[in-house]
This record gives sequence, structure tokens and C-alpha cells, in this order.
Amino acid sequence: MSTTASRPRFLNLLLIRMPVGAAASIAHRISGIFLFLSIPLAAFLLDLSLQGPEGFTRAAEILSYTPIRVLQVVIAWSFVQHVLAGIRFLLLDMDIGLNKSSARVSAWVVNCAAPVLAALLLWGVW
Repeated sequence: MSTTASRPRFLNLLLIRMPVGAAASIAHRISGIFLFLSIPLAAFLLDLSLQGPEGFTRAAEILSYTPIRVLQVVIAWSFVQHVLAGIRFLLLDMDIGLNKSSARVSAWVVNCAAPVLAALLLWGVW
């Protein structure tokens, strides 16, 4: 029984053009993973900073290292992306913005506003 399969043998995911809503959904999931993985570092720094003036100084010193600064940028983007996409998905669950054009616009707004708001957040903090 010889049948030819019409499916591709090699599927290159980088060549598939996803809709902007799919990119927002994937970014929402990735940002949630980053936020979850950042919990131990945040708990450690909070514990260290509450140990007294020396601990606070040490925590501030740790936060000033360049790799930790890069991690702060990733965490800030993750937080803003996750909140904005979460609000978007809650609105979609309430049947607000379900038509194709408004769903596409809201996905673009989330994907473009998250890095901008994260940069503003970090600019105000640093």
C-alpha cells in the first residue's frame, strides 16, 4: 500500500509567517516563563535587602552588575508584555475586540507598547 504524503517532510518554523495575534500569544507565554524563573532571584534579593543596611547595600551592588542589568531589562519587558497581553486576552474573553481587524490592532499595540513601556519603566528606575 503505497501512498504519497502531501505533508512536508521538513517543517522550518522560521519560514512560517505567523499572524500578529499568534506572536502576541507566544510572547505572553514566554514572558510568563521568564517571570516565573525570576522569582528565586527576586526572593533572594528581597531577603538580602531586608537583613539590614549591609544587606541592602549588597543587594544594590548586585543589581548594579551588567549581567543583572540585562536581566532587569528582560524581566521588565516580561512584566509589561505579560500584563498588556493578559489584559488583551481578558478583553477577548469578554467578547471585546473579537473581529479580525480590532484583534490584529490590539495585538500590534501590545507587541509595540511592551518594549516602549519597559524602557520607560527602566529609565525611571535606573
